[in-house]
Amino acid sequence: MKRLENIIETIIKFRIAIIIVLAILMGVSGYQTLQKLRVDNSLSIWFLEDDPSYNAYIDFQENFGSDEIFIAMLPVKNAIGEAEIQQLNTLHERIETLPYVKTTFSLAKAKYPIYANNKINFDDLYNEKRSEKGLKNLFSKLSNITSQLVTKDYKNQFFYIQLNPTPTIEEKRKDIAGEIRTIIEKQYSNYYLTGPPVLNEAYSKGIYKESLTFGILTVLVITILLLFLLPSKRYLIISLLSVAVPVSLLFGLITSLGFALNMISMLIPTILMVYSVSDAVHIINIYHKEGIVNKSLSKVQLLTLAIRKSLTPCFYTTLTTFVGYFALYLSPLPAFKNMGVFTCIGLVLSFILVYVITIIGFSFMNLNFEQAKPLFSIKKYSQHKFIEWLNGFTSKYKTTIIVSFTVVLLFGAYSIFQVKIDTNSRDLLAEGKAKQDLRTVEVELGGSNRLQLNISTVKGEKILNKEAMKQLEDFQNKLDNNPLIASPVSVITIKSFLEKRTPVLFQSSVSEDRIKSTLAELDVNGNSFFKLFSKDLTTAGFTLTLKEMRTSELEQVLDDIKKDFETSFETSSYNLKINGFAVVFAQLNNFILETQFKSFFAAFFVAFLCLWFFIKSLRTTLLVLIPNVLPLVILAIFMSLLNIPLDVTTAMITPIMLGIAMDDTIHLVHKYRRSKYIIGTPEQRMNNAMKYTGGALLSTTIALVGGFLIISSSAVPSVRYFGLLCAVTVAIALITDIFYLPALLKKFDK
Repeated sequence: MKRLENIIETIIKFRIAIIIVLAILMGVSGYQTLQKLRVDNSLSIWFLEDDPSYNAYIDFQENFGSDEIFIAMLPVKNAIGEAEIQQLNTLHERIETLPYVKTTFSLAKAKYPIYANNKINFDDLYNEKRSEKGLKNLFSKLSNITSQLVTKDYKNQFFYIQLNPTPTIEEKRKDIAGEIRTIIEKQYSNYYLTGPPVLNEAYSKGIYKESLTFGILTVLVITILLLFLLPSKRYLIISLLSVAVPVSLLFGLITSLGFALNMISMLIPTILMVYSVSDAVHIINIYHKEGIVNKSLSKVQLLTLAIRKSLTPCFYTTLTTFVGYFALYLSPLPAFKNMGVFTCIGLVLSFILVYVITIIGFSFMNLNFEQAKPLFSIKKYSQHKFIEWLNGFTSKYKTTIIVSFTVVLLFGAYSIFQVKIDTNSRDLLAEGKAKQDLRTVEVELGGSNRLQLNISTVKGEKILNKEAMKQLEDFQNKLDNNPLIASPVSVITIKSFLEKRTPVLFQSSVSEDRIKSTLAELDVNGNSFFKLFSKDLTTAGFTLTLKEMRTSELEQVLDDIKKDFETSFETSSYNLKINGFAVVFAQLNNFILETQFKSFFAAFFVAFLCLWFFIKSLRTTLLVLIPNVLPLVILAIFMSLLNIPLDVTTAMITPIMLGIAMDDTIHLVHKYRRSKYIIGTPEQRMNNAMKYTGGALLSTTIALVGGFLIISSSAVPSVRYFGLLCAVTVAIALITDIFYLPALLKKFDK
């Protein structure tokens, strides 16, 4: 007690110096944030650099071309008009001067094969000398290619911009889309632009905008709530500074270390502000109540008493919340690891600074505790009467409460297994031009994502033989019939075209060497946008187009492809390798499941140990733990009934919510276990604890729900669900703490 009093006196003695230091640190942090804050939603923040699937994806880009492709749909009067083709040629010249562009492709560059004089020659697919009828007739024979160049009504052209491999463009990514738009707009007043780079840019802009919006809204909502919840309006500045200082310093640290915001870490300011204000409300509540009871104490003595009574529960609530977030470090996703680490740093900063700021703030304040009132209040609502009713209700109906909540607990345990694991890539994008352009292009084109299939011989032989051709053809037909795949292009596409024009070329009497030499000439630079073969001709390539879809649908597509391969080829002689970002993205489900499993059980185990150490009784710890699991299983009920899946944002919800759910429990149980005013039955002690801490529990829960409801206002569906589910879970956690927990302890704690 005396040591704590000395620390408080020292803080008050040097309060001006501390204020100056904090002001300087905030200034430096604010400057760093304004200068260096950036958004990064690139692949590298979602997948570890040594992840096999990520490395395979990078290798694929190096060898077969990047699938980071812009797709521009250009409305024109006549897609096969001479003037329109000339416009495309001009666009090719301008775009290909950009250093990050590997190649471009459109009708103006496309070629088709002609067999003459015992060899394959290539001619331009578009020829101004050919009649419109002749062009359309030619296009119909290469429909899988031409459907990707012009729309069926010939009112739109497609223009593709293939970027260099992912690692070489990451630093320039934020400028790429803007430069490309500027060039296109010089020639076309109306256009639609989509593809992975465009969606990435839209994610980044949305993250930056929403991060600022969430921060401003959180401060406004917290301010309004505090005017209702605080015992006096004079506590408002202390509370707001307790929120602002830790968040400011944390972001200064994040930006100084070169880290960027992403779809997950953008939630840190709102979450941290709400946690900070919760601790401040608890400290202020205890300080004010002790001020009313202990009128004869000096300010330092009163501060010492308030801090001594709040320190233990606030420490353990911070610890359990810390554990919930730090458990995210066990996730295989780097974005979650960063989220966990930086939120934990922020929690530690908040815990320390809340006490420093409240001590300094109270030292300047002279307040008549009995006459102090909130600035705003609801006259018809009496917190005291509600707690009195609550205590009576949980005493009278404790058995009914226990049975009812336990039934819900059991049903929730069943519902856990009904929750789907699925990430819809469209749900990661807010409504806007990028999403509208994506829909428009995919309606006409059938997709915007590229997938590359490579089929190679096991023994390293050339794949251009009659037997392989038959199997490749069978495989191509199966791909054509898959409703989730659009316009597969391979050597079979070109072979079928040549067969129709020159039937003699592939007759059974033609030697295999002749077929090999003929087909080997097909993969030329003019059509390098569709990679048909590897350089050594041991691998045949299939280029597919996919829509933006759910990870579950992607998994289904990949499974279908594997099954089609196994039924078309002798798997002992041929290998299949599926490449592209879709393959990496489809693995998110496994990563999400791993995140849930590792993070939740790690958080649960450590939180149990913290509670046991805090309570000092295994029996009481088990009783206390049950109500903290209930909000999570009710969360599962909501998700299964509303068909909300665990996705890339909601994947971190259970360890976080476990930490939050324990916060109010710890404050309540701390008073219950250490009550000095009533030494009696569990019922008497719980009623006393509820009277003492009930107001703070309601206040902090309202603040938390308000903060998460701000997140639920996000324009990004996936983030919106996260905020809504968190708000519901926090509200349920309060209900279980004030009904289920008291009933259990009154009934079973001896």
